[in-house]
Parts: sequence; structure tokens; C-alpha cells
Amino acid sequence: MTTASGLDAAPTVLLTPATEPAAATLFALAPAESVPEPSVAKRDAVAPNFAVPVSARLEYDVVGEVKGFPYSANSELLWQQDGQQYSAKLEIKVILLGSRSQISTGRIGGLGLEPTRFLDKARSELAAHFERDKGIIVFSSNAPSANLLAGAQDRLSVVLQLGAILAGGPSRYPPGTTIALQVVGPRDAEDWQFTVGASEVLKLPGGSVTGVKLSRHPRSAYDQKLDLWLAPSMGYLPVRLRLSQDNGDYVDQKWRASLAP
Repeated sequence: MTTASGLDAAPTVLLTPATEPAAATLFALAPAESVPEPSVAKRDAVAPNFAVPVSARLEYDVVGEVKGFPYSANSELLWQQDGQQYSAKLEIKVILLGSRSQISTGRIGGLGLEPTRFLDKARSELAAHFERDKGIIVFSSNAPSANLLAGAQDRLSVVLQLGAILAGGPSRYPPGTTIALQVVGPRDAEDWQFTVGASEVLKLPGGSVTGVKLSRHPRSAYDQKLDLWLAPSMGYLPVRLRLSQDNGDYVDQKWRASLAP
């Protein structure tokens, strides 16, 4: 495929196959880079190589803005895996606004992470259940069930799965490559696309770290936008995540420390 500029379009890797305020969705919310529309590629039948990161606990400093009001907070990602099962929990605590957490649990299979349950908890709890024997996703919100595609992730596991994919074969994903995944939230399932960017040296509260940037393609003005940086020196775990919306709301999480899980 050739773009209007005359350059060949970046390759697309198809691994499978609810818009909320920025402060309300931790891993589904700065503007993504403008990229050409990716070509439609045949879905891979062969599982890609992947390398799941070792268990870790990461702490982040958080700054953000909601409806014009700036705030600061702390967040923590607890990631645990034993080679067969995994669990991940991300919790953000904001003074006066309370806390919000997302939890993903599941197993490690032929395509990497295979979530079985995704929980989003703030004032109330919403869950998505991956019923693999039936090939569907069921939502506790009573939203209509969705078809479960191979390689599907939830809004928390997707960040860890992207890291595992890159760690399994970095040379397969040069800058410009697009990775497509089905991503499940507490009420729906969508196809998300991420563009692999260049490596950048980030000056973070925890020190200088090199991170590979990935950006989610927004499909409309109302889509949440996500940029994330995964650190090869830390098993491609996320060291920065910036999530934003067109109305100016955003959340920017920067790695501060790594602790024993």
C-alpha cells in the first residue's frame, strides 16, 4: 500500500480479530500521533512470540486535570505471574476524589495473556467475564454480550500484553508498525490499534529510562487517546502512560519506583 506522500504504509500486525472522563478510566484514556490509515491485513493464524514480564510492583506520580481543575495523585501497578496464571491491579488515589482501581486476572496461553475477568471499581463495581468456552464476553452492567476474539485483552491487560509482544521479538515491530487488538472495557468490546513509535529517553521521578512509545489510534473526536512508553530494561513494563480527551481532561502517570511484588 502507498500513502498520499508516496511512501509505503507501515505494516499492520493483527493479533485479534465507552468514552469516559479521563480521571475515570485508568488505561483507556495525549493526543496520539497522526498516522496513515493502516492497510487491512489478513489475520495471523500463528501465535507471535511473546515474553511475559516477571512479577513487579511499580509506583507512579500522577498529574491530571478534570473539567479545568488540576490535581495530583499516586498510583500503583501490582503485576504477578507464575508462568501459568497472572493478576494485575492498578489503583490510583486522588485526594478528595477517592480512589479507582482496575483488576485483570487470567492465564498465560499461546497468544500471551488470556484474561478471564476484568473489574473496574470506583463508587460501584463493573465487571467483564471472558467466557471462552462459549466465545463471548458477558458484562455485569447488563450490556449486550460481545463476541470474544482470539487474543482479546481488557483495558488493563492490554498494556502488559503489548509489552510481552514487543519483548518477544522487538525487531518484528519497527517504528510505524500497527498492532491491532480487541480491547474489552466494563461495558463493551472494541478493536483498538496501536502504532509503535521510536524509543525515547524519559526523565521520570524514578530516574532516566529509555521507553518505546506506542500510541492508540483515535477513531473519532470522542475517542479516548492513549500514549504509553514501555521500558526494555524493565521487561517492557509501562514507565509512563498519558491518557487524554479532546475536552482537555488528561491523566499522566510517570514511574517513580520499583518495589518487590
